[in-house]
Amino acid sequence: MIKLIYGGIIVNEDRAFLGSILIHNNQITDIIEGSHAPCVPYDEAVDATGCFVLPGIIDEHVHFREPGLTAKADINSESRAAAYGGITSFLDMPNTSPQTTSIEAFQQKMEIGRQNSHINYAFFYGATNNNVDTFDQLDQHTTPGIKLFMGASTGNMLVDRKHALEQIFERSSFPIMTHCEDSSIIQDNMKKAKEQYGDDPDITLHPSIRNEEACYESTKLAVSLAKKYGSRLHVAHLTTERELTFFGHDDRITAEAVIAHLIFNDNDYQSLGTAIKCNPAVKKQSDQMALRKALTTGQIYTVATDHAPHLLQEKQGGCAKAASGMPMIQFSLPSMLELVDEKVISIEQLVTLMCHHPASLFEINQRGFIRKGYYADITIVKPNSPWAITTDCIQSKCKWSPLTGHTFNWKVVQTICNGHSIYANGRFDDLYRGKPLSFR
Repeated sequence: MIKLIYGGIIVNEDRAFLGSILIHNNQITDIIEGSHAPCVPYDEAVDATGCFVLPGIIDEHVHFREPGLTAKADINSESRAAAYGGITSFLDMPNTSPQTTSIEAFQQKMEIGRQNSHINYAFFYGATNNNVDTFDQLDQHTTPGIKLFMGASTGNMLVDRKHALEQIFERSSFPIMTHCEDSSIIQDNMKKAKEQYGDDPDITLHPSIRNEEACYESTKLAVSLAKKYGSRLHVAHLTTERELTFFGHDDRITAEAVIAHLIFNDNDYQSLGTAIKCNPAVKKQSDQMALRKALTTGQIYTVATDHAPHLLQEKQGGCAKAASGMPMIQFSLPSMLELVDEKVISIEQLVTLMCHHPASLFEINQRGFIRKGYYADITIVKPNSPWAITTDCIQSKCKWSPLTGHTFNWKVVQTICNGHSIYANGRFDDLYRGKPLSFR
């Protein structure tokens, strides 16, 4: 099967140029610059005129809830939502049921991915207070990294013993992705808030309970341990301007921003309430602006979603009772393209943050770039194509979004995974299955 993509502006490795891409089965075989499509035999032609042609987006931080929490979401539904949003690969977190903290649970999850994922998949291995001895049994080629919760979050996987933390940073040969929030600070803040405001303080207090200090102190500890042991550290979902001071100096210590903290700030709690409740919390507008600026300075290395669906009824309540997390994967790329329109970042920088850097950080083989010999993971987007989010268009199983009603100017028109057009102009191939990602 030979596929030709022609007429579009290819964005890749800090360049944007008019050109064509030739695909044979699942691989890119040629990239031709210029307006003239190559005169070669092909089975399928994709006219990308007026569109931008990007490497397939890699979302390196999702919670697809399977196994065990499938009332909220599952790998089938959320990988479908991902494909609609131009994402061709995902890295899923371990706080499922059972938790992905044993070799057996990891293998079980890989099998679920093989059977059900519409796009390419991989799964983080979760650290606990007592499972560091299992790290050596993990396959370097199928495991992206170790997920370490240095703060209590959904799934109750907190690692809080000093000796356990030291061992994890000393013995992990994998990149360590951390959730950094100091639980003792949060617990103290919550206790004070409940004493003053009752058992379920208003959602507007969420960023003062899970506050800057809780994030900063935990990130400070993670960075110090990474420096002590020479570990490869990636701090997930950075939320504060203060934390940014730790990053941009050491190639082995990097940070991720997620969509929610780039597009929302604490003013949005008034209108959106618990729909934007997440851990760490959406914080001040000054933090939001600092994170946006850091997208261009090297302090933020990747952009992901922390896609974390809950049933709408689980989002009821306030700081104590409402679940933390929101579905974002279907709308992450259009959200980032809005930042391109607002001149926050260039489209070349977007591709670096969402494609190149995730692939480089986790050493994903033959993905994240438009290169000869690489897998043909391609996302085609069109500007000046307004559309509004309605409940009907939401593909996530939970069927809600904090962005419902929002109008985007960019539309994902086609998602090509391993050379296969899994999503094209509203049509989805439900039968297609992605491949396991390979590393190193």
